[in-house]
Amino acid sequence: MPPITDHPLRYAMSNELHARPFPKLAAPSRAAFLALKPASNAAGRDRAADRAHLINLLDRYGAAHPQPDATHYSGQIGKHLLKWESHTEFVTYTIFGDGNAAQPFDAATFQMFPEDWLAATPGTRVTSALIRVERLDGDDGIIAKAYEWFVPESVAISRVLDDELVVASDFRIDPAGHLRMAVFARNGTGERRIGRVVQRLCEIETYKSMAMLGLAAARKLSPIMGTIDGQVSHLIADLNSDDVQPDQTLKQLLTISAELENIVAQTAYRFGATGAYETIVNQRISILREDRFLGRQTFGEFMMRRFDPAMRTVESTQARLRGLSDRALRAGDLLRTRVDVERSAQNQSLLTSMDQRADHQLRLQQTVEGLSVVAISYYAVSLALYVLGPLEKTYGISKVYIAAGVTPIVLLLVWLMIRRIHRRMH
Repeated sequence: MPPITDHPLRYAMSNELHARPFPKLAAPSRAAFLALKPASNAAGRDRAADRAHLINLLDRYGAAHPQPDATHYSGQIGKHLLKWESHTEFVTYTIFGDGNAAQPFDAATFQMFPEDWLAATPGTRVTSALIRVERLDGDDGIIAKAYEWFVPESVAISRVLDDELVVASDFRIDPAGHLRMAVFARNGTGERRIGRVVQRLCEIETYKSMAMLGLAAARKLSPIMGTIDGQVSHLIADLNSDDVQPDQTLKQLLTISAELENIVAQTAYRFGATGAYETIVNQRISILREDRFLGRQTFGEFMMRRFDPAMRTVESTQARLRGLSDRALRAGDLLRTRVDVERSAQNQSLLTSMDQRADHQLRLQQTVEGLSVVAISYYAVSLALYVLGPLEKTYGISKVYIAAGVTPIVLLLVWLMIRRIHRRMH
């Protein structure tokens, strides 16, 4: 049997499903997480600069480099494990270390990222987090620690993965500039499961932060849309007015439509990405299989109260923008119809006027032709009298009788000649 030819991307696509394994974490342990993106044109950023920045960090520890054009990397840097991932708009760094600091969520933990290296990042910080993993069997002490570490009114605590772990956070930025997340692992919880939960928490925070960029865009767009909405409403209200100048109004509507299309083009990617990030956040939370912990709000409830309204605002803004664009287009169509009707009426009036002028020209032409027959006949009769003049002396015929006999014949001949010329011209 001859060998089967594989699609050139078969192995690459299959390996992509297994390219980002979850870290293995024992309890107690800690993690420092960082997500970076350029302030603008993040999707079109220089990815070589991202890899160069990663290599700069690896070289400080003598660690192996990633493959060329790699989008992910995992490896040891000193005593810690580094996990790096490159996404469409951002890159993430997570450093995992054994044991916990004496001071919970001590900002020194983040110093696993060198200070001068952080200053040279080819982007801006989207979010950063400190994650503390403790081994704790039973529920005693979790509430006390959560209220000590987090803002009580914002804290979310839930049992996850069939109560094998308890996770807590308030999703607030602490004085050092980081979010705080806590993971309490029950005795017997495997290292892979702990690592999976920590990875999910980092993803929830990252995609939440990326999705919230859509809210900022929506808020920035709101006053602009309000101004345009007023302009469109004013122009539409004036469509039935007899004083409106259709051509000028149509020009204004076309200008507004062009501006709206430009806004749609500029915000389409941001709003589309926001919808995708929102979906990922909700999926990551559902994967945790949350259960309520001693009556406190879960991560899902926190997002429903704080995150979902922001996403609804983005969706509402996007729908409003589409509706406003459609209104401007419909108004433009109505106005173009009115302009076409008025122009048709003008054209009809012009055609009627042209018909009247053509009729007048025809009558004038017929009059001229009649006069031409008379004028030509007059000169022809005069010539004929010169030719027939000798008959007066030879036969004694009076010149008057000769003229009377010649004139009808000349008139007929001239009329026939002009008629023949007229037929040839048509």
